[in-house]
Amino acid sequence: MPHPAIVKDNVAVITGGASGIGFAAATAFARAGMKVCVADVDETRLAEAATKLSSITAATDVMTVSVDVSKVESVTELERAVRERFGGTDILMNNAGIQPGSTLFGEPDNWQRIIGVNMWGIINGSRIFAPGMIARGKPGVIINTGSKQGITTPPGDPAYNVSKAGVKAFTEALQHELRNAKDCHITAHLLIPGFVFTGLTAKGRTEKPAGAWTSEQTVDFMLTRLEAGDFYILCPDNDVPRALDEKRILWAAGDIVENRPPLSRWHPDYADAFKKFVEGD
Repeated sequence: MPHPAIVKDNVAVITGGASGIGFAAATAFARAGMKVCVADVDETRLAEAATKLSSITAATDVMTVSVDVSKVESVTELERAVRERFGGTDILMNNAGIQPGSTLFGEPDNWQRIIGVNMWGIINGSRIFAPGMIARGKPGVIINTGSKQGITTPPGDPAYNVSKAGVKAFTEALQHELRNAKDCHITAHLLIPGFVFTGLTAKGRTEKPAGAWTSEQTVDFMLTRLEAGDFYILCPDNDVPRALDEKRILWAAGDIVENRPPLSRWHPDYADAFKKFVEGD
C-alpha cells in the first residue's frame, strides 16, 4: 500500500517542481489523485508544468506559484496561498536546488546564493509549513532533497557540499523534533539521489548517460522507500550499487575515527587502502 499521506484529495507541495525530480514527483502525486502545488522560480517552466499536469488530473487540482525559496517572505506567501486554495498541506517536498559550481575562494555572492537556495530553502520550507501540517492531525510527510555530496563531500564544489551537508543535519534534527512532538503524525525524510539525468546534471548533454537514472526512476524508488518507512532514502543508479555507496559513506566517517587526513579517499597515500576497503580485501 502507498504511504497513508498519498491519497486522493490530499495536498502535495513541491518546490523546484517544474522540472527534473520535482516534476516527476508532482506527476506521481497527481496520478494518485492528490491536489498538487508546483513552486519554482522559472515561470515558463511553471506554465508548461501546469499544462502537463492538467492532462493527468483536473486543472482545478493544480496550482503553480513563482517562489524564491531562499526568502522567508516568499515561502510564507506560498504556504498561505496553498492553505487558501486547498486548505493545507499533507506532503511537502523541499526539492529546489542549484549547482552552478563553486571554488573555495570564489565569488561570495555565488556561495550566498547556493547556500540560500539549497539549505535555507529547506529550512524555510520546513519551518513555515510544518506547524500547519501538524495541526491537520493526520499523516503527512516532509521530504528534503539532499545529496551524496553532502555526506562524502568530494573535492571540487565546496559550496554545494556545505549546503547539502547542512540539509542532512537539519533533516535529522527535524525528524527528531517531529517524533517527539505531541499528537504529531508528520515524518521527515532525506532523499539522497544517485546520478539522475536532469537539467542540473545534463551539462550540455541531450541524451541520458547509461549510468544515470531518470527522474521517474528516482521518484518511484523514493515512493517505495517512503512506504517502507526509510528516513535515509539512499538511491542507487545504473553505475553505483548501494553497496558501493555504503562503503564510500563508511570510509568518509572513518576519516574521523581513524584520524586520517580529510577527504583521504582522494589522498594519494590512501588510494590503495581505499581500494582494498571497497573490494573487501
